[in-house]
Amino acid sequence: MDSDDRMQEIGCEVSDRDEHENGLRIDTKHIEGPGNGNGNAWSSSFLMRSASISTSTSTLSTPRSRQGSPRSPSPTTFSSSPFRDIAPLKTAFQSRLSNAYSFSSSSASPKHQAKKGWTNFLYETKKSRLQSPKAELQESAANTTRRRQRRRRVRGMIFIVLGLLAAFFLLDWWVLSLLQDDHHQPLHLLLHEDPQFPDKSRRLQGGWSKFAKGKRPPRVMYDRLLALAAHALAEGESKPEPEELWEEPFVQASAWKPCADKRKLDFREPPSPEKSTGYILVSANGGLNQQRVAVCNAVAIARLLNATLVLPKFLCSTVWKDSSQFGDIYQEEYFINYLKPDVNIVKELPLELQSLDIEAIGSLVTDMDISKESKPSFFLANILPLLLRNRVVHFLGFGNRLAFDPILFELQRLRCKCNFHALKFIPKIQKTGALLIQRMREHSKKQGPLDEHLIGETLPYLEEGTEISHSSSKYLALHLRFEIDMAAYSMCEFGGGEAERRELQAYREIHFPTLMIHKKSYQIPSAAALRALGRCPLTPEEAVLMLVALGFKRGTHIYLAGAHIYGGQSRMVALTSLYPNLVTKEDLLSSEEIRLFANFSSQLAALDFIGCAAADAFAMTDSGSQLSSLVSGYRIYYGGGHLPTIRPNKKRLAGIFSKNNTIEWNEFQERVRKTVRESKRIQVRPIARSIYRHPRCPECMCNIETSQTESNV
Repeated sequence: MDSDDRMQEIGCEVSDRDEHENGLRIDTKHIEGPGNGNGNAWSSSFLMRSASISTSTSTLSTPRSRQGSPRSPSPTTFSSSPFRDIAPLKTAFQSRLSNAYSFSSSSASPKHQAKKGWTNFLYETKKSRLQSPKAELQESAANTTRRRQRRRRVRGMIFIVLGLLAAFFLLDWWVLSLLQDDHHQPLHLLLHEDPQFPDKSRRLQGGWSKFAKGKRPPRVMYDRLLALAAHALAEGESKPEPEELWEEPFVQASAWKPCADKRKLDFREPPSPEKSTGYILVSANGGLNQQRVAVCNAVAIARLLNATLVLPKFLCSTVWKDSSQFGDIYQEEYFINYLKPDVNIVKELPLELQSLDIEAIGSLVTDMDISKESKPSFFLANILPLLLRNRVVHFLGFGNRLAFDPILFELQRLRCKCNFHALKFIPKIQKTGALLIQRMREHSKKQGPLDEHLIGETLPYLEEGTEISHSSSKYLALHLRFEIDMAAYSMCEFGGGEAERRELQAYREIHFPTLMIHKKSYQIPSAAALRALGRCPLTPEEAVLMLVALGFKRGTHIYLAGAHIYGGQSRMVALTSLYPNLVTKEDLLSSEEIRLFANFSSQLAALDFIGCAAADAFAMTDSGSQLSSLVSGYRIYYGGGHLPTIRPNKKRLAGIFSKNNTIEWNEFQERVRKTVRESKRIQVRPIARSIYRHPRCPECMCNIETSQTESNV
């Protein structure tokens, strides 16, 4: 082989090596050398310059400045060469190249060796990919699929989070819209459908108020606290209710047992009507519960004066407009016979006295003649002489005219006996009351401690075709004393503005003229001062805030007594929105069942009395209400420590509500619970307090623990 052929062979090998390195895309100039940090670059440059020299022609068409450039075009032929023998050059080139690589490998630092290993890894990886294009395509497709799946998972998580946030804000908006929408229709408890009345109407009557007729509704009070209450209800669904909601302090409460029906050993029989001091007539005013108190007080006065009591009559109130008489509500014969050992009771005056003009002979005694809660000595000094002279006395009104202290033990016990034992509702009221209780308990066969005393022989009554439930649902009874008469008499304001003030003022002038005279003669505190003193009845908004703070859940079944709420449905929005399972007797009874009591407010009040007294828990909003007082006393007397009653301290609550713009919910909740917890303390009746409301006293109830202690002594 001559020199030209050898030169061409070496040039081809160099060219092949350059093409191979360029195909692998490995830039060797970035591999550091031992000297100046670019040893392999020097070897590559040397190789390229050698190839350039070997391909030069005799005249060198390429300028000298570009002879050593890697970008110089490679020749295709070797027509002539300045070198005749290339062997020494080839030997020198191979030696220099081998020494450069060996020197770089032996003298490189660990860092340099690592970079060399990484370069070899890239080289081998690229080489394998070039050798297997199909595998490269498969791997690329797999990587693309994995990236898409990761993107899909990320997008899915983002959508889930956004969906949860949207649902939360939507629920929050919905709850707040219910509280702020004055025209929202309240939701009621979906009762077990009865085939006898599938089209049962569910409503809250508007009562007296012009607001109920669609005119300007009152604004919702305590907007901020109501929003916090809605959040608290939502968060409390997964939490258990406080144990004290449905319980009394059992050990202390259960120590008191009913004993007003017991008599002392030295008990004396009443004189016969002929031998008595005379006859006492009573025409009781007010509603059902005021009349009940008047009847029991009249029984005690008849016993005090050794007189005969004529069966009481009820006046038709300008407010209640009810013509019901004693026999339309209570069992007359039972009442007469039960009290016969204590007082003689007749249905009417003897014939010789019926023709008397009682007012003309001076025997008509009105409430203006007797101060409120007069002592027994007043009746002995003023009424007894009149009775002995005319043989008859007529008490007109007789509302709360007998004091609770000081009074003889025997008379006090007789009042309890009359209230808790002698007054039984007529069968019509008992039967309808049994329906209320059964439907509130979801047709359970469970019997409460008061059922026997409230509904008597109708206890086993169940509607035909009714499916008996073996699990009982607890229910809360709420007496929301917020009728227009209470709102007007309180002299308070309830957020209705000037229209509300004019309406209540007009009502006072018609129904409470004495109050208006008093207002003109004396300075009455302002509405704000009356509220701060706890003189105002709780509004529906304040009532629902109290229930939420105490821990009653949203699904609690609530029986609402007294449906003639001042302001109508618009005033009830907060209560019915936060507690949708709230019903009245109008919701529970069919139109046919309630038609029997149409236009008889006292008989309807008797149904409320039964529904509240039999409840698992009872909450009042005004402790001065007669219904609340009588119901709570009835529950104490017969409850045996199992029937708790919530009696809020309105003055303390007023102080809490006054901070509605700043107080946080946790503080509000704790303060309300503390206030109500203190009212549940078991205590003996305070001096001069109502024996109908506080029967825990020796005259009405017997303390077992005290009796055992005395017997041991």
